[in-house]
Amino acid sequence: MPRRAKIERRVPTPDARYNSELVARFINKIMQRGKKGLAERIMYDSLQTIQERTGRDPVEVFEQAVSNATPVLEVKPRRVGGATYQVPVQIEGARRQSLAIRWLLGSARARAGKTMSEKLANELLDAFNGTGATIKRREDTHRMAEANRAFSHFRV
Repeated sequence: MPRRAKIERRVPTPDARYNSELVARFINKIMQRGKKGLAERIMYDSLQTIQERTGRDPVEVFEQAVSNATPVLEVKPRRVGGATYQVPVQIEGARRQSLAIRWLLGSARARAGKTMSEKLANELLDAFNGTGATIKRREDTHRMAEANRAFSHFRV
């Protein structure tokens, strides 16, 4: 982390098929060992599955799923006088979305299923409907922040 200059965020180029920046970020997060073609195929197959199951625009369903999974509050440890408190803090814009993306992918990878595209489609549909492991994780994070509201005066 530089001491002086503010880090300039790089905005990924929108993906080729849907021209969406969020889909491009998600593809980059799916990618492992530089295999972008495979990551694109997984994402596009899962969006195709979503379209077949819902009959709606898959990018709208995907964006709604990400916004449903997006947290508002989190807890950060803060050391005060020898004791460590879990202090609730609001999450800023870019981190909120990246946490949601990370949680969606982690939940999809942990799912029992056949292919990654099917697991991802199921997790995105669950998040769209307000259920599933990702939504539970967001609720747990909010619940922990709410439980530690008494320590909010220690905010950094």
